[in-house]
Amino acid sequence: MSDLKQKFEETVSYIQNATGDFKPSNELKLEMYALFKQASEGDVSGKKPGMMDFVNRAKYTAWEECKGLSPDEAMQRYIDRVEALK
Repeated sequence: MSDLKQKFEETVSYIQNATGDFKPSNELKLEMYALFKQASEGDVSGKKPGMMDFVNRAKYTAWEECKGLSPDEAMQRYIDRVEALK
């Protein structure tokens, strides 16, 4: 496993197991979601959710904005964003 992939997985684990009273904004949540999806699955796929499916449409749109970003670049941006929050 590459060092970047290992660091990414450690960072994801850190976020999933974090404790405390930090309340990230919806924009930050969407950014982190999009970077995670781009890093783990690549470019967005599937049909865009309907207008009334607000949450899933926002997630899809955020991920769509990362289109063309390499998985390695998405992993690095995810790691950098979490490090900036620490």
